[in-house]
Amino acid sequence: MTFKRTILSGLALATSLALSGCIIVDEQTSPPRVVTVVQEVEPAGPGADDRLNATLWVQQAVEYKATADGIYALAGMRLDEALADPDWTAVPEAQQPGYQDLPPAIILDADETILDNSAYAAFGIQKGRDFDEASWNAWASSGVAGPVPGAVEFTNAAAAKGVKVFYVTNRDAVTKEGTARNLKALGFPMGGNVDTLMTKGEQPDWGSAKGTRRAVIAVNYRVVMLLGDNFGDFTDDYKGSPEERQRVYEANAAKWGREWIMLPNPEYGSWESSAFGNDYSLTPDARREMKIEQLKAWSQD
Repeated sequence: MTFKRTILSGLALATSLALSGCIIVDEQTSPPRVVTVVQEVEPAGPGADDRLNATLWVQQAVEYKATADGIYALAGMRLDEALADPDWTAVPEAQQPGYQDLPPAIILDADETILDNSAYAAFGIQKGRDFDEASWNAWASSGVAGPVPGAVEFTNAAAAKGVKVFYVTNRDAVTKEGTARNLKALGFPMGGNVDTLMTKGEQPDWGSAKGTRRAVIAVNYRVVMLLGDNFGDFTDDYKGSPEERQRVYEANAAKWGREWIMLPNPEYGSWESSAFGNDYSLTPDARREMKIEQLKAWSQD
């Protein structure tokens, strides 16, 4: 029997289940018999979202909590070493002569360093939505993020030792009020008469790269430690290919775990975007394909 098949497009994207139809023409009957076959096709659901396991790990794994607690315990020990050594600085390129006499400070990123935004990621996974600026700003302004394990305790211990605690975040300036309210509600030290929360776009030269903000702090403080979850929390040379990032990482090998303390973030970051050339105009499927191509896989002969 000979068949001619034509794939029909339906209104699949407007429904929770996609519908694809086939017209089958049986030319062996007289007149030809036309049969329409409608097949239900499951759309890509939450399981197709690259953030699923990472978000579940952050929310439920004691392994994540233990890792974060351990990192902040290390940070506490390094802070004591830094306070005992007047030459210790995490930003030597930004400090001016005589910085040893300045009061000490630490700089922390906000998202996934001290604030846990996994609920926002879970919202996107369950709704089938990628990151977008409007929903992110709404989330950040709501002031309901939880704390990363160990962060509140570490920052308060630092403040009790006379260390000024600064938060340098790439949250947009429009979210500053909600972010400050969030930090205060969780018990983070807020700097008293010093504005210690520095958001992106708050000043004309405060872009995604954080070097200008670190330099502002270094004018009046000896910056003894940087803490973050993303390469850009430590250096402005965070973009580029994985190979270029590896070279920058190795060039700063002596700082890791000492002046520079990294928190784990498997959900997002410049590590992910470097795999697809930092090109967010690509579709999620195209990005995923490029990430798969970057994998170093076992070849079974």
